[in-house]
Amino acid sequence: MPFPAFIMKYITMLNCKMMREEINMKDFSAEVHGCHRYDATGAITEPIYLSATFRHPAFRQSTGYDYGRMANPTRSVLEQTVALLEGGERAWALSSGMAAINLVFSLCTAGDHVLLSEDIYGGTVRLTNEIYAKYGIDFEYIDTRDAALVRAKMRPATKMVFIETPSNPMMFVTDIRALADIAHEGGALLVADNTFLSPHFQKPLVLGADIVLESGTKYLCGHNDIICGFIAVKEDGSDLAERIEFLVKSEGPNLSTMDAWLMLRSIKTLGVRIERQAQSALTISEWLGTLPEVTEVFYPGLPDHPGHELQKSQCTGFGGMISFKVQTPEIAQKCLAHLKFIAFAESLGGVESLLTYPLVQTHAEMPAELIRRTGLDSRLLRLSVGIEDVDDIEEDLAQALRAAARER
Repeated sequence: MPFPAFIMKYITMLNCKMMREEINMKDFSAEVHGCHRYDATGAITEPIYLSATFRHPAFRQSTGYDYGRMANPTRSVLEQTVALLEGGERAWALSSGMAAINLVFSLCTAGDHVLLSEDIYGGTVRLTNEIYAKYGIDFEYIDTRDAALVRAKMRPATKMVFIETPSNPMMFVTDIRALADIAHEGGALLVADNTFLSPHFQKPLVLGADIVLESGTKYLCGHNDIICGFIAVKEDGSDLAERIEFLVKSEGPNLSTMDAWLMLRSIKTLGVRIERQAQSALTISEWLGTLPEVTEVFYPGLPDHPGHELQKSQCTGFGGMISFKVQTPEIAQKCLAHLKFIAFAESLGGVESLLTYPLVQTHAEMPAELIRRTGLDSRLLRLSVGIEDVDDIEEDLAQALRAAARER
């Protein structure tokens, strides 16, 4: 007789945890092998189960899969793999990073107070101010680098502290351990958006966060060809996991089967991609500081970055994202038309280098007060370093900035 559904739900996950513990699997190996279980064919890659529904053996019997919105075997392996990489027990693969953020805010109810990093992705601000604020949830943006300020801002109604670290686009670094303690003392959840680093470099759940989320579109995918998001929590079967599971089941933001399979393919190369991107980013950030057109460089890997030592203490790398300011808005804007192989485009984390103008693209709907407080302005550019040759990236940036400066 087939196992009941609630038993089947955990078999692969438990095998995955036992495998890592038994052979002390490190991140690179976990990324390559994930939670793949060989079937009778010995197939190296996970099968793609393109089925919307699943046959039941008999009344009140199940293979563990009923309907594709609830669970799919391919997506389940992806979710178990991401949970493993994050250092948690349960993860959900969703249709986008915004779907992940939306699901997290769905945990809140009218009257709740939420503290957020004031330097944060503009889509998060749009979601809070334009949608969830109408439901009676009080969102307050503060400088989460200041742990004392976070503690002072906590209220009895504070149910969530939501952080990005490093932040988008100013690269502020927040102390995850300290804020986890503060949030938990006040009975609140700590949620960390880990998009800029991925679980290869930073594991917020291990540092004390209750929920980690990220846009899988970025580093986990790495090829700019999938829109995807993830949420992960420490413990499966916990009240928090059950609340999230209910929301996923009810709202249906799940990732498609084909995209789940493509994400499994992508994660296999996560480590080699992001390690190269981080190595190149450090070289480029040091070089940017020597250019006459550049006035400031924001990269936590630089020893003079205010968050350098903190990031070293809570991460294993500094990532591939660099923000920098140039002399004038005209240089920032005009250089974009002179790029030869770096793409002027939104998003980040892919193998191709991308240059973004945050004030108009990713943060166009940010309130003026937040822009003023964080230092985001019309002179700021954000570079997502790809895996191309460093000399080629530098040469393209240099010629584009020179050309823009001549046009002033």
